[in-house]
Amino acid sequence: MSAENHVPRTVLITGASSGIGLELARLFAHDRYRLVLVARSRRALRAAADELHSRFGVEIRVVPKDLSHPFAPVELYQELQEAGVGVDVLVNNAGFGGSGPFVQTDWNVEAEMIQVNVVAVAHLTKLFLPQILARKGKLLNVGSVAGFLPGPYTAIYYASKAFILSFTEAIAEELRGTGATVTCLCPGPVATNFQKRAHTGGSSRANQRLVMDVREVALSGYEGMKQGKRMVMPGWKNRLMTTALRLVPRETVAKIVGRTFASRQNSK
Repeated sequence: MSAENHVPRTVLITGASSGIGLELARLFAHDRYRLVLVARSRRALRAAADELHSRFGVEIRVVPKDLSHPFAPVELYQELQEAGVGVDVLVNNAGFGGSGPFVQTDWNVEAEMIQVNVVAVAHLTKLFLPQILARKGKLLNVGSVAGFLPGPYTAIYYASKAFILSFTEAIAEELRGTGATVTCLCPGPVATNFQKRAHTGGSSRANQRLVMDVREVALSGYEGMKQGKRMVMPGWKNRLMTTALRLVPRETVAKIVGRTFASRQNSK
């Protein structure tokens, strides 16, 4: 059988209506994948689907779904099963952040963050991994450089991304030799609407220098996934920073991150 017959052709992308998710959808569509696009807003998904179909002419299925609801992953899986849609590639991109002293932040928001950033990722992976294995497909989880650091004043978000990194690396090792691959995309700051929803306040000059273009980040993750890399960190500055911080005591790293976020809180 030719190598072409092994190329995955149907991709499910969560958080697909904007940012990294939409840019990844464009890359998959360019390579003629059939798309299953998932996000909370039906209107935003429809607009994204119209653009992608107009540009690339690919088959697109739109599935509005709020992954902060515990039953959403199962509902999504069952809807696709009933429609006879198999998944070759799963992109767990949906996620959001938040900031502030943990003693003061809203637990309801943080519980939703854990549900979207952690539980939904694990649950969707559990549901779709058998299909990915059978098709020798791919799993791409969108993490963050935050997953390498403790995160004072954004404790839940940083911890959720640490989960994504550890979870991805573990599953990747379990799938060694199966023909299926697992990749974690770990960007630093990206020019999207993410920071606005996260309420992180003003950004320092140092942080601004790390901000990358969303298409550049998506392309790095897409190419790394195709190559079967376990971890992709776009941007040499991000790679240098995380490498250097591994040599610093974690208590010191926590102080540095904490001071950075405290100054942003004060700048609001």
